[in-house]
Amino acid sequence: MASSSYADLDRPPLSARSLSRALVVPGGLWSRLDVRDETGSTNADVAEAARAGEPEGLVVVAESQVAGRGRRDRQWVSPPRAGLTLSILLRPGAADAERGWPAAPAAGFGWLPLLAGVALREAVTRVAGVEAALKWPNDLLVGDRKCAGILAEVSADAVVVGIGLNVSTRAEELPETTGVPATSLRVAGTDKLDRDPLLRALLRGLARWYGGWRESGGDAEMCGLLGEYQRGCATIGRTVRVLLPGGGELTGEAVTVDRDGQLVIRTEDARDLRVSAGDVLHVR
Repeated sequence: MASSSYADLDRPPLSARSLSRALVVPGGLWSRLDVRDETGSTNADVAEAARAGEPEGLVVVAESQVAGRGRRDRQWVSPPRAGLTLSILLRPGAADAERGWPAAPAAGFGWLPLLAGVALREAVTRVAGVEAALKWPNDLLVGDRKCAGILAEVSADAVVVGIGLNVSTRAEELPETTGVPATSLRVAGTDKLDRDPLLRALLRGLARWYGGWRESGGDAEMCGLLGEYQRGCATIGRTVRVLLPGGGELTGEAVTVDRDGQLVIRTEDARDLRVSAGDVLHVR
């Protein structure tokens, strides 16, 4: 018997038609939802669409991604239909008169991956019933293991936000990592592995938080995003080691995330230093 591409009954394909009907609605943020069987990188696909003039609100979802990337060009690997792999197109620097949104300042664009993390944590907690936490700046942790990663990239005047969430990945399918060990919702013990409601909850949450952030002119504190991120962030209060982009290193206690989305590190000599980018290792 010839093998079916959907032989794994635990991993049915997403329904592009029903998802589009539910999420691409008049007055909503999402303008087009494109579900692809396979692609190289959803971030690359959306970046190409951004350069071609695609309006804000494009969502590209891949059932299989063969050249996915995380931060620092790390590879993101997942079996077909075992997770949610998607990228969204945002244009926060353009005013939207119809919605009453002013242009958000470019200095605030660093909040977008953190915003995505807040929406992802809400969706996983509510739909899958799994306790999750955020690791600054771009990881979702379940049981101190990495269950999802977020990658935001600027493309021309747009921001592309990519999300990869391990859903039904089995323990033996998880990739080896040099940092935080990987996990999935299945390995965490939930039986709520239907990706459709997870994706709906995620995109609705993203639209809600993004709308509030835009209405406030990109003020994360005013729209409540700062407080929600701080409440869900497992990095705050931990001793951390930060590998800085230029090759330096910083160790201390992560005392908070400030209104600019920066991680505030208190060093041994009681100095508070702010970090806007870097790989964070939870020491204890």
